[in-house]
Amino acid sequence: MSKSKDARRVAANEALAVCHSIRTSPRKLNLIAASIRGLNASKAVAELSFSKKRIAKVALAILQSAIANAENNHQLNIDKLFVKEAFVGKGLVMKRMHARGRGRGARVLKPFSNMTIVVAERGE
Repeated sequence: MSKSKDARRVAANEALAVCHSIRTSPRKLNLIAASIRGLNASKAVAELSFSKKRIAKVALAILQSAIANAENNHQLNIDKLFVKEAFVGKGLVMKRMHARGRGRGARVLKPFSNMTIVVAERGE
C-alpha cells in the first residue's frame, strides 16, 4: 500500500518554479515580481535582463526555470507562454548584533524571501 499521488498544484496548461531562501527582503523582491506579472514570457525575460536591481538576476533564473519546466515537463509552447502569477513570501530572518556607542548593541535583521512564478499557455 503506497500513498496516493498528490494532485498537481497548477492546471494542465501551467508550469511553476519556486525558489526558497533568496537573500533579500520580500518588499524589494515584490517590486520585481510586480514588474513581470501578466507579461509575455519573452517580454518578462527582457524586462528582468535589463533591470538595474541586483535581485533581478535571481528572478530571471526562476523565470527561466519555469519556462524550461513548461517546455520540457509539460510540453507547452514557449511562444504562447505568459507570466500568470508571480508572488513573494517571507522566509527566515537572521538576527545579528551591531556594536553601537556607549557599550550598547543594535539588532540587525537580515531577511530572506521565497518566490514563486507560474507561467501558463495563452489560449486562442
